Amino acid sequence: MRHKFEKNSEIDPADPLVVVQAASETEAVLDLLAYLDRYAATQPGMIAVKTPDRLVMVKVATIISAEIQTATLLLYTTSGVVTTKEPLRHLLQRLANPNFVQVSKHSVLNLDHLEALEDSFSGNMTATLTAKVKTDVSRKYVKGLMRRLGI
Repeated sequence: MRHKFEKNSEIDPADPLVVVQAASETEAVLDLLAYLDRYAATQPGMIAVKTPDRLVMVKVATIISAEIQTATLLLYTTSGVVTTKEPLRHLLQRLANPNFVQVSKHSVLNLDHLEALEDSFSGNMTATLTAKVKTDVSRKYVKGLMRRLGI
């Protein structure tokens, strides 16, 4: 991938225009556009999580992984597990953080807490995270995870 800077005094300095040019709209191009969208989004340092009995403020950097178990979202953090009824896709939108990667239909992990990946059965993998948290990586998501890891 090549890149270059072109000065254009007609463009607002606070809102630069980024143009991606390619022969076709490939998966790599879509990944780049998604990255730019995530970069432009403000990334919160903390998020509010509504539990059954209170509202908990969770530092995003402490979130190890999140997974759905029987309609309940379990947020694994460095200080414990927080449960909520929030949908996983909604949590991902609120996090707006490129370090959070979906690894199955029901689970996401924080790349900052990834310690190891091991082969599992049928093309799946098992991710070992901080605090000995483990999660399955579905074979459908392995390729995307490897790409995010630069492999």
